[in-house]
Amino acid sequence: MAESSEGLGTVPEHERILQEIESTDTACVGPTLRSVYDDQPNAHKKFMEKLDACIRNHDKEIEKMCNFHHQGFVDAITELLKVRTDAEKLKVQVTDTNRRFQDAGKEVIVHTEDIIRCRIQQRNIITVVEKLQLCLPVLEMYSKLKEQMSAKRYYSALKTMEQLENVYFPWVSQYRFCQLMIENLPKLREDIKEISMSDLKDFLESIRKHSDKIGETAMKQAQHQKTFNVSLQKKNKMKFGKNMYINHDKIPEESSETVLKHSLEEEDENEEEVLTVQDLVDFSPVYRCLHIYSVLGDEETFENYYRKQRKKQARLVLQPQSNMHETVDGYRRYFTQIVGFFVVEDHILHVTQGLVTRAYTDELWNMALSKIIAVLRAHSSYCTDPDLVLELKNLIVIFADTLQGYGFPVNRLFDLLFEIRDQYNETLLKKWAGVFRDIFEEDNYSPIPIVNEEEYKIVISKFPFQDPDLEKQSFPKKFPMSQSVPHIYIQVKEFIYASLKFSESLHRSSTEIDDMLRKSTNLLLTRTLSSCLLNLIRKPHIGLTELVQIIINTTHLEQACKYLEDFITNITNISQETVHTTRLYGLSTFKDARHAAEGEIYTKLNQKIDEFVQLADYDWTMSEPDGRASGYLMDLINFLRSIFQVFTHLPTNNSDHAAMSGKVAQTACMSACQHLSTSLMQMLLDSELKQISMGAVQQFNLDVIQCELFASSEPVPGFQGDTLQLAFIDLRQLLDLFMVWDWSTYLADYGQPASKYLRVNPNTALTLLENRVYRGMKDTSKKNNIFAQFRKNDRDKQKLIETVVKQLRSLVNGMSQHA
Repeated sequence: MAESSEGLGTVPEHERILQEIESTDTACVGPTLRSVYDDQPNAHKKFMEKLDACIRNHDKEIEKMCNFHHQGFVDAITELLKVRTDAEKLKVQVTDTNRRFQDAGKEVIVHTEDIIRCRIQQRNIITVVEKLQLCLPVLEMYSKLKEQMSAKRYYSALKTMEQLENVYFPWVSQYRFCQLMIENLPKLREDIKEISMSDLKDFLESIRKHSDKIGETAMKQAQHQKTFNVSLQKKNKMKFGKNMYINHDKIPEESSETVLKHSLEEEDENEEEVLTVQDLVDFSPVYRCLHIYSVLGDEETFENYYRKQRKKQARLVLQPQSNMHETVDGYRRYFTQIVGFFVVEDHILHVTQGLVTRAYTDELWNMALSKIIAVLRAHSSYCTDPDLVLELKNLIVIFADTLQGYGFPVNRLFDLLFEIRDQYNETLLKKWAGVFRDIFEEDNYSPIPIVNEEEYKIVISKFPFQDPDLEKQSFPKKFPMSQSVPHIYIQVKEFIYASLKFSESLHRSSTEIDDMLRKSTNLLLTRTLSSCLLNLIRKPHIGLTELVQIIINTTHLEQACKYLEDFITNITNISQETVHTTRLYGLSTFKDARHAAEGEIYTKLNQKIDEFVQLADYDWTMSEPDGRASGYLMDLINFLRSIFQVFTHLPTNNSDHAAMSGKVAQTACMSACQHLSTSLMQMLLDSELKQISMGAVQQFNLDVIQCELFASSEPVPGFQGDTLQLAFIDLRQLLDLFMVWDWSTYLADYGQPASKYLRVNPNTALTLLENRVYRGMKDTSKKNNIFAQFRKNDRDKQKLIETVVKQLRSLVNGMSQHA
């Protein structure tokens, strides 16, 4: 049962395998057959049996099929045999036709091959043309690049490079020549950077060399722009001085219309000649280099390099020459270079974007301004010529106005000008000190003689002198002052003009200019002129008559100060009644000079008296006087008489001068008498004088009597009573005390207002009695001392003298304790 059931299950499987073998491809037979051997045992045998049965079935079917179609096959063979002959004929014909066709096609084949070859060439040509048309724009652009490089059109060359890289090279990137071009472009860019940087360096070197020319042109332009306004200002200022006279003082002026016309004509003539900065400088290297570096994306490097180099150039420009202060050309060259530098920077600032900024230029300017101010402050201090300082001021004003027009702040420069103004005034004062010294040296210190009306008008035109009495006098006549007075007055006005020149173009009001003029004039009067007068007064060769003339001169100069104030008022048009108007100090200046001259007169007189006193040769031990005054004293008195006679006979034209001369003579006479009295007193009290005899005292008394006679003779008129004699009262009372030997009266009345010996000082009396006369009484021999008999015969009197000495000493001690 099991075998039969197993056999039944195997048969369908074998049929399936056979169907697969019949229906599938031979490549798949292997797996199918393998499944036969994988089945149960004896399956192979059964499959073979099944396969044989299947083969037999197929053979039977084939046999049936062949039997069915055999007749048809036979018929077909029979027909083929029939057409065999025709087929052979056809074959012959075809062969013949083929032969003839082959023979006829040989030439066609040759031409066809030629045509094929031409078509290939044509196709290749078309391909080449297409490729060349694709490469031709690249080659043209590269050729254009080479031309631009040769023509130094580097910015355009960089743009061409960008087009080649972005547009053209991608079309032909597969070709070798394109790779070579691509590799060459970075080198070309570096070459362009180097060339443009070299051009920039040349440009920087060029503007460094030509910055002075650039600055000079810019300063001229600034001047031309201000010419018209300045001309109008001059016209207005000239109106102040037009037809104005102050005691024949006329402010010099030129016709304002002429000045204005001349200025405008000059401006028209120079207008065509003035070049702009762009005309003088080719800025294309800067633009080109900036554009190139911008295209290359390296703009920051270029900006840093440019600013660094320009800062270096700024330091070089700001470094002055060591001898710059010697000439105005040195200052002008210094200013023009600086202006040229900053004009270029201003132009770069406005025509480029970002190369320089306003903050950068401001920083550079502030640095430069500090250096400029330090340089000018240092070098201007060496300037001793006021004309050079004035030219420096004008250059600074033009320099400041020029840079201010370009937007740079210049307030600190105008502040510096005020410092230089003080220095300018100092140089003016030094110059005018020399002028005054020359005037004083050339003066003869005599009244100005006038012989005719023309000479009179000349003097009046120079100096504002008014004296009705002098005008009424007939020629010849004399002015009371000497030649130096009008010369000094003219020079003071010239100083005011010179000081005014510095105040122009400083943008200051008329009030400030008026104040500056008055202050500088005050310095001239109080320092320079006063110092020159004092030095003149102290010169040894200036005699007493010259000193008196100097006093008269200073009086007239003092009176002229009000005319100088009016002169300044006419220039500035500022009234003297203005609250803050500075007054001229000429009054005190000339008063001080007069006092110094008077003091010098007194000093010279006293020196002369000392010279005579030094000639005194007293014999202090003489027993009897000579009976007449000493010769030195008589010579001194005669000298004083002649001097005071000269003082009282000085030429004066009015009562004021006469009173002044008389006052000086009176004061000099009183001073001389007092000094003579003091000198004689010091002679008695000289520490080297050890003893004095009564004979010497009597001789000394004779000299004092001559002094008193001189004082009573009124050598100078104007003294009241015995005023002049009082100069010798101390000597007179002291000598009377010793001559009369009235010590009891002196000691009894001492300190009383009505004392006979009120002017005798106890200390003086003690010194003279104890150390001089008393010692002589003790030490002198009987023959030479009249008191020797008294000491010998009358010891009581000697004791009396000792008592007097003790009482005098007690008075001196009491005075010391009281003090």
